Amino acid sequence: MPSSAPPFSELIARCERSAVHLEMRDAYAVDYEKGPFAEWRAGFRHDPADRASWWRSWLGLIQETVARGVVVRRARIVSEPVSEYTRFLYDGTFTNVAAGEQVRWLPRRQASDIALPGNDYWLFDGRLIRWNHFAGDGASGGGEISEDPAAAKLCAGAFDAVWDRGIPHDQYEIR
Repeated sequence: MPSSAPPFSELIARCERSAVHLEMRDAYAVDYEKGPFAEWRAGFRHDPADRASWWRSWLGLIQETVARGVVVRRARIVSEPVSEYTRFLYDGTFTNVAAGEQVRWLPRRQASDIALPGNDYWLFDGRLIRWNHFAGDGASGGGEISEDPAAAKLCAGAFDAVWDRGIPHDQYEIR
C-alpha cells in the first residue's frame, strides 16, 4: 500500500546506486508574476560562469549524492514546439548538469509506444518510487511512496526506454 512521502533529502540520502527522475508535464505551477519564472520571462538568464549566483541547496544535495557514487539521471518528455515553461526549464538545466545530474530530453512524439506510468516519479535504486502528484493546473498534489515491485518494474522499464531514445541536454535543440 502506498504511503505519503518523507522529505526528498531523506530518500536520496538512503539511495546507494541510482536515482532516476521522469518528468512528463509541459508545465508545472509557477508564479507568473514574481520569482524565477517571472524574472526569466522578463529576460533574466543565469550566467554559467557566476556559479555563486545560481547555486542552491538542491544542487548541493545532488552534488553530494553523485560524489557518494550514486548515478542521478533525469529524463523529460516534452511536446514540440515546447511550452514557455519547458524553455525556462531548458535554460536552467545547465545547473543540474553542473551538480552532476545527467539529463536527456525526449520529444513526446517519440514516446508514443512506450508504456509510461500515469505520474512523474523518482525511482531510487530500482525499487523505491516517489510518485509526484499534480493538480490539473500543475500545482503539487503531494508525493507518495511505493515499494510495489510491479510498479517499480514499470518505472524502471519506462525510464530506460525514454533514456535510450532521449537526447542528451547538450545536444537537444529547443523547437
